[in-house]
Amino acid sequence: MVTARIEDYALLSDCRTAALVSTAGSIDWLCLPRLDSASVFASLLGDEHHGRWQLRPVDADAVSTRHYDGDTFVLVTRWQSGDAVAEVHDVMPVGADPEASGLRTDVVRRIVGIRGEMTFAQHLTLRFDYARAMPWVRQTGTDDEPCLVAMAGPDAVAIRGARLEPDDHEHTGDVVIREDEVRDLHLTWFPSHRDVPALLDADAAFAETANWWREWAGSIAHTGPHHAEVVRSLLILRALSNRETGGIAAAATMGLPEDIGGERNWDYRYVWLRDAALTLEALVDHGFLRLADSWRTWLLRAVAGDPADLQIMYGPAGERDITERELPQLPGFEGSRPVRLGNGAATQYQADVVGEVVVTLSAARAAGVRESAFSWALEKQLLRFASEQIERRDQGLWEIRGEPQYFTHSRVMIWAAFDRGVRAVEEDGLDGPVERWRELRDRMRAEIDQRGVRDGHFVQHFDTEEVDASLLLLPQVGYCRPDDPRMLATVDRIEQTLVQNGLVYRYRTATGVDGLSGSEGAFLACSFWLVEQYACTGRLDEAETLMDRLCGLANDVGMLSEEYDPVARRQLGNTPQAFSHLALVRAADALARKEHRPRG
Repeated sequence: MVTARIEDYALLSDCRTAALVSTAGSIDWLCLPRLDSASVFASLLGDEHHGRWQLRPVDADAVSTRHYDGDTFVLVTRWQSGDAVAEVHDVMPVGADPEASGLRTDVVRRIVGIRGEMTFAQHLTLRFDYARAMPWVRQTGTDDEPCLVAMAGPDAVAIRGARLEPDDHEHTGDVVIREDEVRDLHLTWFPSHRDVPALLDADAAFAETANWWREWAGSIAHTGPHHAEVVRSLLILRALSNRETGGIAAAATMGLPEDIGGERNWDYRYVWLRDAALTLEALVDHGFLRLADSWRTWLLRAVAGDPADLQIMYGPAGERDITERELPQLPGFEGSRPVRLGNGAATQYQADVVGEVVVTLSAARAAGVRESAFSWALEKQLLRFASEQIERRDQGLWEIRGEPQYFTHSRVMIWAAFDRGVRAVEEDGLDGPVERWRELRDRMRAEIDQRGVRDGHFVQHFDTEEVDASLLLLPQVGYCRPDDPRMLATVDRIEQTLVQNGLVYRYRTATGVDGLSGSEGAFLACSFWLVEQYACTGRLDEAETLMDRLCGLANDVGMLSEEYDPVARRQLGNTPQAFSHLALVRAADALARKEHRPRG
């Protein structure tokens, strides 16, 4: 079993797919050629037999530190063994030619001798299709230019740069590096029916990729506290965005547990309309208007047709079929089973999603993104869909697998959708059935104020007195002010029932509303939402203290997963999680403003 913790991993990205590299120098997760493709390395969800590429000194006592090369995803791991020092620079090149990206994906691992001499060991285990396919492997190179080619079904991989020999269903080999020497190891994925692609120019790949990331980061519009964390979070959000299709994934991984050893293990490599909308809004707020237009075009393609067929999530290019099933051949991270491929939440009705999308499109319009020939027509169709579903209970923001409810947050997001529709007509001069939208907006407010409040505080859903952390979002969409007495009472209840060890949990799992067994960690985005609430109601010392603590939960390269266990002091859930990082960005912005600014 792999012994690395979730926080031991760093991300590599080419804005199509991503790899996770452990502190032990092992690439334990890589899906090729896209983020939602089948894995080649999956030891993250099992052990070394499920696929990995480890590169580390043969000296078991060697120690390492690591960092990104500035505002990039070029990972630099420095190893020290006795008096010898060497570095491994890992990169996934961002291809300059989009037309060629479907024909190859590369990972380059550069060994750089700094001082003395060091021997590195390679352990390569290739397992295609989530470790269900043992590849056919052959040596095709020469002694001077070794090349190992493995293929299974539609996929093939070439490994070049150093000799590898078979060793009990894996391949191993040593690389000796001396001071001032450089050795490049290449992995190249390509379709198995094609020839092995030409060897990449590693010097150019490193330079072009680093420059691409630096130029992107240099366009970030941000000043204020927690600048480094905001920049890294926005970089992570960009890394989760498909450069070609415009789809924005919720996370880079699948199957990482919210409860170690439990069943809460989901596949998050897809585009949730909610998460993508919120991510886009964070990017627009910091100067990236072109991404808004790209995502809006993606949205139009994904939801094209009858709004009744709207899904809450899609594949990176708008694929609809992401049926959930189990992968019994993978034993799971620290034995957390089942490992699920696909996500059954795609078939749920989550009433807040239309509101999230419409609010974000409204924010993009306010930021200066021009309407396209079809964008406003799309919004009107979404509002029509919301009006047709207005009586329907839903699974809510948290995608419960129990009985549908009238979740207060969902009803508020329906209110927000019609509110932004009304404003688009009244303030922006667009066309639409504004009287109908105004009527539905006012109806939602009356319903929420009557049924969504108990004992002076908002409730999780209309048939309970419980609260949940999604209620912290009500001021963010302008339903009420942060200092509304009902909101202050809600915060007080959240602090009493959902805050443990200083962090915020989504809801009380013991109530059984989610229809699942077991428990989960503190949801990091919720704690960032509380930072914003504190900042907007004058509790600045508490806001700063909580923000500092949350930023301190990121790993050594600035990554946050979905959840955190404050007792075991470890990250939980899929990583890096867009929801966590976009919430960090918004909390930092709230601390800089120290005043309330609703979305959209």
